[in-house]
Amino acid sequence: MRSTAIVVWLVTLTLTYDASAQAAVSTADLKKLSVEELMDLEVTSVAKRPQKLSETASAIQVITGDDIRRAGATSVPEALRLASNLEVAHIDSRQWAITARGFNNTLANKMLVLIDGRTVYTPLYAGVYWDVQDTLLEDIDRIEVISGPGATQWGANAVNGVINIITKSAKDTQGGLAAGGAGAELSGFGGLRYGGELSSGMHYRVYGKYFDRDRSVLPDGQDVVDGWHAGQGGFRLDWNKNNRDSLTLQGDLYDGASERTTTTADVEMSGGNLLGRWSRTLAENSDLKLQVYYDRTHRRLPTSITQDLDTYDLDFQHRFPLGGRHDVVWGLSYRLVGDDIDNPATLAFLPARVTHDWFGAFAQDEIILVPDRLQLTLGTKLEHNDYTGFEVQPSIRAAWQPGGEQTVWSAVSRAVRTPARIDRDLFAPASPPFTLLQGGPDFVSEKLLSYELGYRVQPRSQLALSLATFYNDYDDLRSVEPLNPPAAFPIVLANGLQGKSYGAELTMDYHASDTWRLRAGYTELRAHSEPKAGSLDRTSTRSVALDPRRQALLRSSFDLPGSVECDATLRYVGRIDNQDVPAYTEFDLRLGWRPKPAWELSLVGQNLLHGRHAEFNAAASRREIERSLYGKIVWGF
Repeated sequence: MRSTAIVVWLVTLTLTYDASAQAAVSTADLKKLSVEELMDLEVTSVAKRPQKLSETASAIQVITGDDIRRAGATSVPEALRLASNLEVAHIDSRQWAITARGFNNTLANKMLVLIDGRTVYTPLYAGVYWDVQDTLLEDIDRIEVISGPGATQWGANAVNGVINIITKSAKDTQGGLAAGGAGAELSGFGGLRYGGELSSGMHYRVYGKYFDRDRSVLPDGQDVVDGWHAGQGGFRLDWNKNNRDSLTLQGDLYDGASERTTTTADVEMSGGNLLGRWSRTLAENSDLKLQVYYDRTHRRLPTSITQDLDTYDLDFQHRFPLGGRHDVVWGLSYRLVGDDIDNPATLAFLPARVTHDWFGAFAQDEIILVPDRLQLTLGTKLEHNDYTGFEVQPSIRAAWQPGGEQTVWSAVSRAVRTPARIDRDLFAPASPPFTLLQGGPDFVSEKLLSYELGYRVQPRSQLALSLATFYNDYDDLRSVEPLNPPAAFPIVLANGLQGKSYGAELTMDYHASDTWRLRAGYTELRAHSEPKAGSLDRTSTRSVALDPRRQALLRSSFDLPGSVECDATLRYVGRIDNQDVPAYTEFDLRLGWRPKPAWELSLVGQNLLHGRHAEFNAAASRREIERSLYGKIVWGF
């Protein structure tokens, strides 16, 4: 038990912090989609090409920009609560644990997240710094959430799912928009955006935003010193040069800080990115895409590490029809990462400075076996990384449409989570002899073989239902092993665990009338891990599967007379057994009023059923999330 506690402490000290030590508002923005329009909505995350949502062979949910607005979400993680196929746990003022289909953690490493095609991923622990994934929420067009592997299209670490955040084109955000508000917990926030046209077919927008969040609390109600604030700005330029070619150039800069303790320097986080993308239409179902981006991340954790991460990424994709029944997509990718760590005396990433590269290729063929009835999709991704060499991630998907607005789909996929620096390069203490922890030189990729079966139906024009079932078989999961048994220390990270998860995800979308929409979701999940033969780890299984067995979501969106909107969300999250986190039910409410077309006023209450509640972490380090109330004004000009 002590060895696992040591590793958890080291990981937490390394990557987070211990708080106890610590345009006019356009009609396009507000459009309410009918059930038919929602089912016909084109998504791109499943096959890397436009597909109707109703025809995809995958468990996918779409959060539209209007969903985000009407939910009163103030951050990307809050918006992700609208996808009932995700596990979203608020840890403290700035930290979240987010994944799908099990094995959630503060440092969850099996969910791939993209923003406008840019992978927001740290090779330090193979996960996402959620506190710096931000943009002006009014600029988000949609968020496509896939639960289940997406490695064939997106590569390593798309193991349990893919979150693809897609912002609006600059053409759709013309004119000015100002938004701001304040309240309890979210002390103050504001954003400003302006878009215009430089020449025929060339549109731009620029934006800036800022927020200040209050501290979280301990179970006894005392404040924790973890309040934080951040600002971000950026631009986007879209040029439709002609009917064939389009260019996009966009970038962001951000800077923020979080309190650590009253006597210790703040946690600092800053960075930026620059992305360019060229698309050319060759024919009706044929096109080319070339994307390149640079991403810079700086993170300073006083008394722990300071990280400077530079990422360069190049991606090429070509789609073309073959014969009358094949739709082929293939592509090449290359990524170069420079990671520089300033190590403290307590632990070290060695070597402190590394440069790694990844290169890969993927190919996918969507085959029409029976027109308008049956299609088969075959694909694979071949990637090379510096730790384990080549990794192959194939999948086979089938979608059958028997008629009557029904789709039956199934899939078998393989995906891997490649080693991160924390698996190979982490040592404690910082200099020899490493008496507590030594990096795992033989750590290999964690592996998943996934089986999925789903059903999607629209029995009435105003009602849509979806059911996805899955069985996941994991191998070579991370374990903690003594290096020289029977001596307890030093320990080494190895691949001594195996695991399984299985369950079902049910969603409903019902338009009761032109003014009332109901949405519901229910997820049943079982996840567990166990030592493999030869493993001496008997404690890590408690820290691997930190998942509620069931979750439920019910949302109501009602349009009242006088341009008033009433939106209510009721969510239930089951108990997390391995952390003794109690089950909880919470209620969010938003009232919005549009006195004039260019103005919107709203009052939002979050977590209204309890003064505070816990969502994640063991009791010794647990923070609780408080009830929140804020007001917001949006002005379009």
